Amino acid sequence: VEGLFPWRFEQHIREGKYTKDFSAFFDQRKGFAKTSGGTFEIPPNVNDILSAFYITRTFDFSDMKPGDRFHLENFYNDKVYPLDVIYLGKERITVEAGTFDCIMVEPLVVEGGLFKNEGNIIIWLTDDELKIPVKVKTKVLIGSIDSELTAYEGLAGELTSKVK
Repeated sequence: VEGLFPWRFEQHIREGKYTKDFSAFFDQRKGFAKTSGGTFEIPPNVNDILSAFYITRTFDFSDMKPGDRFHLENFYNDKVYPLDVIYLGKERITVEAGTFDCIMVEPLVVEGGLFKNEGNIIIWLTDDELKIPVKVKTKVLIGSIDSELTAYEGLAGELTSKVK
């Protein structure tokens, strides 16, 4: 089995008195995931939420038009969930680390839990080979969580999207 996908996923949440621990071991060759809840059948090259983000960074957006989407399968909490990612277009944005030409994507996360409804996450990635996350805007039940790139170093290539 070749490709970019997870072999293991762990999540440890501590929020006040609330705790949650979840782990999944993926057998991508045999098509199953094992968790404390049992063994579950998974489709080929299934993702967890983190690997879905990384695989999104490998896509070629050059021929995409705003509104185009691609489909991923995600495994979480003993279930496989569909994850469509919408290409929103391009935008030049300024953050503490500088001004960048970016591509914008919106993963359509499953409604429920922390998220108000489907969508609610917009990610700005540098419009170059590196596709570095520059900004993330997330709406959650209690408000919003925003993050922006403040600095970078040791890049694995040339950051051509930075506006001089």
